[in-house]
Amino acid sequence: MSKSALLSTLLFLISLCCYSQIIKKPLPEKTVVLTFDDAPASQYSEVAPLLKKFKFGSTFYVCEFPPNYADSTLYMTWSQIKQLDDMGFEIGNHTHTHANVAKTDPKQFDQELGYIERKCDSLGIPLPDNFAYPGYGLNQKALHLLSDRKYKMARAGGSRAYNPTIDHPYLIPSWAPDSENETEIWKAIKSAEKGKIIVLTFHGVPDIEHPWVSVPVNLFEKYLDYLSENDYTVLSMRDLKEYIDFDNALKTIEPDLTRNLRN
Repeated sequence: MSKSALLSTLLFLISLCCYSQIIKKPLPEKTVVLTFDDAPASQYSEVAPLLKKFKFGSTFYVCEFPPNYADSTLYMTWSQIKQLDDMGFEIGNHTHTHANVAKTDPKQFDQELGYIERKCDSLGIPLPDNFAYPGYGLNQKALHLLSDRKYKMARAGGSRAYNPTIDHPYLIPSWAPDSENETEIWKAIKSAEKGKIIVLTFHGVPDIEHPWVSVPVNLFEKYLDYLSENDYTVLSMRDLKEYIDFDNALKTIEPDLTRNLRN
């Protein structure tokens, strides 16, 4: 056997070993994960009823915007967030004040995470072990703090499919639908294939205060109809634990922040 053939064989065996350590059981053929950021009120009034109708899993990454946001009624109350938890949806950590992690020092980031954890604990919501970067801002030091606080995963940007054997669990890529990129999102959804997961980052449906990330209700329902009619497996982030050994992935995959900088 030539040296190049031997090297190829060794690399294949190494990748096979990593795969067997990380993948607990095969992923469904077409897997989509639905996530929702920022806690706008429409996630309670519009999104949750539709998700229940289709029996889809989802993760809601919640935060509290600073008090200079004009109308607090545009956001969910903690009582409503608790009701989402009671409905069976996952509540994830999106920092206290929607803090850009790229511009946040470790002490402040620790406080931002701790606030949401304490609010969840006070309401009987399971302690989050799942984080989403506000505005997709990344910071290498943040990964160490997430590890110290025993987080299993964190969702970032990147506009590409999530491959659990390559992507670090703290840098899970996603697409962000809005009212202008429907063609791109359809292409992403239809690219779901075995071994690769399509993660979508929605905001408000609609999002009154942030129209640049708003998705109309009729378009959102159109996406859900398609996923249902075409036999997609639609999960929350925590549902991925059934298929992926995140502890092993955290140990064996080197984080590469550059893969998530394209949004």
